Amino acid sequence: MAAMSSSEISRLQVCLRRLLGSPGLTVNAPPRAGLSVELAVNGEVVGTVHRDEDEGEVSYAVHMTVLEEDLPAPK
Repeated sequence: MAAMSSSEISRLQVCLRRLLGSPGLTVNAPPRAGLSVELAVNGEVVGTVHRDEDEGEVSYAVHMTVLEEDLPAPK
């Protein structure tokens, strides 16, 4: 897993906001080296973003976690 530059994080945030239609989405740099880049919506961390580089091609994987307690009550 390669580290992301601040420019890369900003560009990724613009892309994800557009793709997911969420202006409240932020991609946050880790507070210190070795930790994951975080994905947040309106300040609440909902997942992580990982960068992969294979044969010169770069891709990003988003891992999002939704807790059952955050789901609406069953009908």
